Amino acid sequence: MSAPLLVEEHDDRVVLRLHRPEVRNAIDRAMVDALHDACGALEATPRVALLIGSGGTFAAGADIAQLRERGREEALAGINSSLFDRIHRLPMPTVALVDGYALGGGAELAYACDFRIGTPAARIGNPEPGLGIIAGAGAAWRLKELVGEPLAKEVLLAGRVLDAQEARAAHLLGDVVEADDLEAAGHRLADRIGAQAPLAVRLTKSVLDAPRDAHPLVDDIAQAVLFETQDKIDRMTAFLERRKERS
Repeated sequence: MSAPLLVEEHDDRVVLRLHRPEVRNAIDRAMVDALHDACGALEATPRVALLIGSGGTFAAGADIAQLRERGREEALAGINSSLFDRIHRLPMPTVALVDGYALGGGAELAYACDFRIGTPAARIGNPEPGLGIIAGAGAAWRLKELVGEPLAKEVLLAGRVLDAQEARAAHLLGDVVEADDLEAAGHRLADRIGAQAPLAVRLTKSVLDAPRDAHPLVDDIAQAVLFETQDKIDRMTAFLERRKERS
């Protein structure tokens, strides 16, 4: 049996490739466990993560055969929701690269990422109520934050599946590129993130995710940390020198 997740290591980023193409990368317990392992590595050594599916599909959802057998205790354990929350809280940004279907749990995995880039074949939706359950791993609240309540209700309550252009218009996808350019587009975004000061990116992400009543205290604390770094001094010195050369 092949591994459900292929991990490609780079100096400043990791590519996480969902790898169950025979079932359109349906998210089963083995893939959940593998993604938790990847999160542990990214928490220990923070890097940008690119998530992509194998075989022209991001992830067609949770594994229905396993989901059918789960009961109350499994639901309360938050098997998928705890994983997606952990992905959302990773120290450095995450990018979902969506080709083909991102449905159900696959969509919720994409919603948990900081960025989403798709192809013209991308299809994003949450058909869970048609299977007698709710989208219980983040869609019921994340999607509303991402696209607004009216569109989120169409997806979550009426089974609407967004095509790539609809998702792009709703800013659910930040960009739409051809399939053969999808992974390269993810790397280009990772390059732009990598050009920023790494600690500033990490702290900005934390401040963005902080609750409203934590501001402005968390902003001031993050800035205080950054003001004392050599990276800040070096970058500002280089900026001033470039400006002096141009004048």
